[in-house]
Amino acid sequence: MASPTLERLETLIVDLPTIRPHKLAMHTMHGQTLVILKLHCSDGIVGLGEATTIGGLSYAGESPESIKTNLDTWIAPVLIGQDATNLNALMQRIDRSVRGNTFARSAVETALLDAQGKRLGLPVAELLGGRVRDGVECAWTLASGDTGKDIDEAELMLDLRRHRHFKLKIGSRSPAQDVAHVAAIKRALGERASVRVDVNQAWSEAVAIKAVRDLAAAGVELVEQPLPRHDRLGMARLNAHSPIPLMADEAIESVADAFALAQAGVAPIFALKIAKTGGPKAVLRAAAIAEAAGIGLYGGTMLEGSIGTLASAHAFATLDRLEWHTELFGPLLLTEDILIDPPQYRDFQLLVPTTPGLGVQLDEERLARFARR
Repeated sequence: MASPTLERLETLIVDLPTIRPHKLAMHTMHGQTLVILKLHCSDGIVGLGEATTIGGLSYAGESPESIKTNLDTWIAPVLIGQDATNLNALMQRIDRSVRGNTFARSAVETALLDAQGKRLGLPVAELLGGRVRDGVECAWTLASGDTGKDIDEAELMLDLRRHRHFKLKIGSRSPAQDVAHVAAIKRALGERASVRVDVNQAWSEAVAIKAVRDLAAAGVELVEQPLPRHDRLGMARLNAHSPIPLMADEAIESVADAFALAQAGVAPIFALKIAKTGGPKAVLRAAAIAEAAGIGLYGGTMLEGSIGTLASAHAFATLDRLEWHTELFGPLLLTEDILIDPPQYRDFQLLVPTTPGLGVQLDEERLARFARR
């Protein structure tokens, strides 16, 4: 019996509203745009994938529009007609024909895994080696920029038992203002919650030397990507003297970057993101590099919708150690979902589905309503 083949790639750009503006150092989000991929196979199975960026081109080198164009124009011809069951061979075909474009690759790898899981009756986590946890703990990002609002939001999350780790987006104001903002929130939350900060590359090394000490004094437990992604030597120097751990995020734009950063001793924590490494299988290769180098793991997000978030959760659920937890809260930032059953958050965790594939089913009516014409 012949193996099923890939017949068609269908891509949609979907614009969804958010519950509030989400302020980062480089951009303020007032909505989120997803690229949804449907992989149609000859056995009738449709695999789902997602590629999502932050703020168009303000974060990285791919935009929703470029992702859709490259999937339709360059990646689809490489895949159509090929054996749908051989994930390694399919991703290697992309490797030989397409450079970069890890966000688009991640959508493809996710959709291939979803289709294969549905075909075999297995959840994606089991295809990736087997889950060692049924849920992943999630941090919530406080990014209104208003201290009082952020404290109220954190208190609500604690009351709902949804989050007890909070990340603050800083770097758009002066370091003194940012430290005062963070310190006030940490004082209000006390030992009931942990507080981390994400600078999104906004500081110089000279500024960061003092700022990380002030943040440590305020009770902050880690500082994410304080320096520009290319300044590996600066990060290594800062890391050697920082009283709190640094986390590399924007500096990791590929599996190869993870290897180079581990060699350079840039940071003791890596933020893992399927979009930036090329998919759920690819992110586990980056995780293996970090683990071999004694680097801690943190499950990051590109603020994906439900499909991308659950793809990440399936991968992170297989990791032996995930001591810094995750921040897979993207769907909670959206006022609308395109799934019939949205992801389940309970008792401070995102639950990893146990049904075949990603464990998701599209709400086609909602998808059509929010898809860009």
